[in-house]
Amino acid sequence: MYSHTRKVGSVGRYGPRIGRKLRDEIRKIEDLSKENRCPGCGRKVRRRSTGIWECKSCGLRFTGGAYYFRG
Repeated sequence: MYSHTRKVGSVGRYGPRIGRKLRDEIRKIEDLSKENRCPGCGRKVRRRSTGIWECKSCGLRFTGGAYYFRG
């Protein structure tokens, strides 16, 4: 597996291969996408494809933003 560091979080897996600004943007997108909640039941959702989100628990599918749900 890849290592996470306290400073860079989940994008530590890229190491020095990409620049700091790109890692900051990727981290922002990943952090926002993990906070998405279902409008029906309030639990976490998973991104199925660009703009299509699905709830893990109730199975509700809905549309939203490409990387994070804007509802």
